[in-house]
Amino acid sequence: MSTNNQNIIIKFFLLFKDAITGKQQDYTTGSIRKAVFMLSIPMILEMLMESIFALVDIIFVSRVSVNAVATVGLTESVLTLVYAVAIGLSMGATAIVARRTGEKDREGANQAAVQVIFLGVFIAMLISIVGILFPKEILSLMGGSEDLIEEGYGYTQVLLGGNMTVMLLFLINAIFRGAGNASIAMWTLILSNGLNIILDPIFIFGLGPIPAYGVEGAAIATTTGRGIAVVAQLIILFRGNSYIKIAFKDLVIRTKVMLNLIKISLGGIGQFLIGTSSWVVLMLIMATFGSEVLAGYTIAIRIMMFTLMPAWGMSNAAATLVGQNLGAKQPERAETSVWKTGKYCAIFMGIVSLIYIFFATTFLSWFSNEPDVVKYGALCLQIMALGYIAYAYGMVVINSFNGAGDTKTPTYINFVCFWLFQLPFAYLMAIVLGYGPVGVFWAITLAEVSIAIIGIWYFRKGKWKTVEV
Repeated sequence: MSTNNQNIIIKFFLLFKDAITGKQQDYTTGSIRKAVFMLSIPMILEMLMESIFALVDIIFVSRVSVNAVATVGLTESVLTLVYAVAIGLSMGATAIVARRTGEKDREGANQAAVQVIFLGVFIAMLISIVGILFPKEILSLMGGSEDLIEEGYGYTQVLLGGNMTVMLLFLINAIFRGAGNASIAMWTLILSNGLNIILDPIFIFGLGPIPAYGVEGAAIATTTGRGIAVVAQLIILFRGNSYIKIAFKDLVIRTKVMLNLIKISLGGIGQFLIGTSSWVVLMLIMATFGSEVLAGYTIAIRIMMFTLMPAWGMSNAAATLVGQNLGAKQPERAETSVWKTGKYCAIFMGIVSLIYIFFATTFLSWFSNEPDVVKYGALCLQIMALGYIAYAYGMVVINSFNGAGDTKTPTYINFVCFWLFQLPFAYLMAIVLGYGPVGVFWAITLAEVSIAIIGIWYFRKGKWKTVEV
């Protein structure tokens, strides 16, 4: 190996180390390429841990009973509403904290962080009351059978009752990301999910004096792991070396700041609900073609999610870069950051798309040996891969609007592309014209391409540069 190549490798690992240790927090100066790398790496690892957690959780629960797995599925469906609020508030938190960080207004960033936490605690308390008092009724409304409800209501009760842990974990990590402390967000999620992986078998199957709680044990493990991580987050916020450092004098309600946060967050909540509801409808359409087709579609989506994580990491990095640079009165640097991030994301996604196009059947065969499952899953992967480069730019641009505090524009774009185009087109192609599952696959791909095209068009107009937060 040449000396030059060795130097490149050494430099890469040094930058990687700086990224996961959070050495750099101000991204309004210096190399944009380095800034994208420093922010993307911990964000990618953060989402990777979340995926591992979901996978491990369902592996343990599946060893309990079929009802246990179904309980998790039904409860997660209800939790989607919690996630919608948490993700929406997270977008608002990242946008405001990033803007104040760019303005070098540390006090303003601290005040915004406190209002985010107050709002999250209030909403979580309301959800907790419902979850603790009515777990059986919730499962019944979701279509759970009597025996499922009796076996699994404890899981629903613990998870919804303790939803404050997931709410605060989302929100405080959003605060850290907005301030440029992506590595802290990563490490707290590693702590949370690491503890969950350790505690899951202990509480589900029992160990020593700890009884076997069954599926309820999975909720206890998850809530405990997240709760400990939230405590760690709060210690860092109050006593750590993060850019955000809260003092007791900051713990007051500031109506103006909170109303601004709510206004920005409503768009984020809308984006998530529009996207989630459209996927539910697509799943209902797919279900009409039989379990083999539905299984192939589900597997293909799971495979895609793993390769979308790096793209999501880069798009989150773009949001922080936009927020901080707008705060520093550098809109041109903010725009350049988006185009460079989009290019890097497109290169990655382009490579992945080629792999999927040529090896889709091989990937599906790892998960199933049913011919129709493999056939339709591979077809889904190949058709969606054709739009991967557009997905890359679409994700980066849409998240850049959010980083600027303009959450309304992505909401309108999602509404048009998902509800007004994707769903009617999917139904027309798949059911009316008889193209079957292929019609749904093309509807998804064309909708994502449309989001990218419309998003880029609006982004070029530059109105996002003038948004005040």
